Amino acid sequence: MNSKIWLSSPHMGGTELNYIHEAFEQNWVAPLGPNVNNFEDDLKKYLNHDVEVAALSAGTAALHLALIILGVKRDDEVICQTFTFSASANPIAYQGATPVFIDSEKETWNMCPIALEEAIVDRIAKGKKPKAIIVVHLYGMPAKMKEILEISNKYQIPLIEDAAEALGSTYSGQNCGTFGEMSILSFNGNKIITTSGGGALVCKTKEEKEKAVFLSTQARDDAPHYQHSEIGYNYRMSNISAGIGRGQMEVLDQRVAARRKNNQFYQDLFKDFEGIAVFVEPNQDYKSNHWLSAITIDPQKAAFSCEELRLKFLDQNIESRPLWKPMHLQPIFANTPYYGTKVAEELFNNGLCLPSGSSLTDADRIRIKDVIVKLKQ
Repeated sequence: MNSKIWLSSPHMGGTELNYIHEAFEQNWVAPLGPNVNNFEDDLKKYLNHDVEVAALSAGTAALHLALIILGVKRDDEVICQTFTFSASANPIAYQGATPVFIDSEKETWNMCPIALEEAIVDRIAKGKKPKAIIVVHLYGMPAKMKEILEISNKYQIPLIEDAAEALGSTYSGQNCGTFGEMSILSFNGNKIITTSGGGALVCKTKEEKEKAVFLSTQARDDAPHYQHSEIGYNYRMSNISAGIGRGQMEVLDQRVAARRKNNQFYQDLFKDFEGIAVFVEPNQDYKSNHWLSAITIDPQKAAFSCEELRLKFLDQNIESRPLWKPMHLQPIFANTPYYGTKVAEELFNNGLCLPSGSSLTDADRIRIKDVIVKLKQ
């Protein structure tokens, strides 16, 4: 059996251990410390915008804190992109609020601005103005931020930017993760850089960062004893994980370049295949990190389906995965409001994520190509 080719696996740079050893030598084995502070500074410098960063235990934790800081409470409504991973929507439920799901548009696969405005107008007419909008940069592809920001500002609804998959992506030259009132990043094991498990909240002010850190460390009041006036959470990133992150930041640009190289490989591979489209940027305003490369297949034209290709890959110990199942089609969210048509549903039915790790070798790409070429024959 050939060795496994993963969809997206961790890729260490080599210097991560230096920061971990330093933490052990200094006895900073805790959810605070120099690595946490420096990792936050590294991210802030990389994002190159007027933002503050709080390092946390997960991107989901960051999104949860964003909702809390923006005042989302029980029975409120929060607009959320339907074509995303469940971690984008679950924190809405943590707050006892209701998600209102929005369909995608066909160019970026992200939130459709037309459906977004339709939803806002209708929810307001029903007496329930949404408290926040969660937009996602799916697979690293920037959403249509100009249009979405205009709608957010027009109706005075704060925008939360889920950039969990989009570190290193830009829209009109500005880094994803810096557009929202609040933004979130993820560093779990399959992301473009990893801290093993972890994430970050990106916010506009020091006060917002301080509030996030306060809530993430059990909301301890300023007192000599343990006193609590608010519900807190155990969400702060560990100093060990942050050490991994510091090493990963040193190779982030290389990781983005490698993932973009993979996407170009797939563009070249499928260029002569009828009925197969590789997911690429709609124009030069968009630069995706191509965290995951993906395709859509018209089985009538291609003569095979996404599922047939997935199973052929599986036979060769190569991991691929259907595009994310939209949230409004998930059993847990079956009775939630939804606005749009069937763009996200059709993408789910006809799309496949392909091996995209930055550690893919030329030999790996040959194995991937062989599977696809044989299918065409």
